[in-house]
Amino acid sequence: MSVTVSKADGVTVLTLTTDPQSPWPPLCQIFKNLCYSPVCCTVSQHLRSLNRASQTVLGTLQIMIGLLNIGLGSILYSTWNSLYLNYLGFPFWLGALFIMFGTVCVLSEKYPSPCLVILTVILNLAGGAFAITAIALYSINLGDIRSWWNCYEYYNGYNGYNGYNGYGYGRETIRPPSLEEKLLQEKCYEGRAVLVMLLRSISAVMITLSVLELCVVISSAVLGIKALRNKEKGQNKSTDDPELHKPLLEEVTAQPVA
Repeated sequence: MSVTVSKADGVTVLTLTTDPQSPWPPLCQIFKNLCYSPVCCTVSQHLRSLNRASQTVLGTLQIMIGLLNIGLGSILYSTWNSLYLNYLGFPFWLGALFIMFGTVCVLSEKYPSPCLVILTVILNLAGGAFAITAIALYSINLGDIRSWWNCYEYYNGYNGYNGYNGYGYGRETIRPPSLEEKLLQEKCYEGRAVLVMLLRSISAVMITLSVLELCVVISSAVLGIKALRNKEKGQNKSTDDPELHKPLLEEVTAQPVA
């Protein structure tokens, strides 16, 4: 299967010739040739000059946000203070997605082919949707955090039974908590409050990171779109430049000598 590209008057025409000997259907052959097309997969120096180091910085930020999502999310997951988070496990798959988006951004900077830049733009647009999802999930988790510690286990109000009366044991007697048990209960309440505060602070940090991720993916997508548009403008200017159509040597008419 061969691919022919022709350009005229601002219109690009792709001519695809299918291979009748191939066992694959024509649609699969088209996708195969588009993926392996030199027009699409060749590294463009013009795109490299347009991108510079912007995509690398944005991709590195996305990778760091993804790693923080996994690291801080594992703390939230291990405490079992939110059944909502433990059931969905969203910090882990969101972190993996953010790392993937960042990696593609870095690769598009190192190997700026048109296909990879387009893929980066599409993934970053999808990353914006996932960042909004992360903001919503962490906001719900912020209100769902609670401590499951039972501080009453430090005080046993029952003092056993009051003896055997011939028919069985008597009634249970209740005693007031001792001073040591009261101190343990107060420390338990304080520790539980501190734990809930720390977990909610971590959730607030995750919301902030998700907002930062949203800003980063939008910036990366805008840079990719601008690079592709500037590349098309540069190609149009190069084809329309009259200096390229001037003859290298001008015809000289010899004058007769008198």
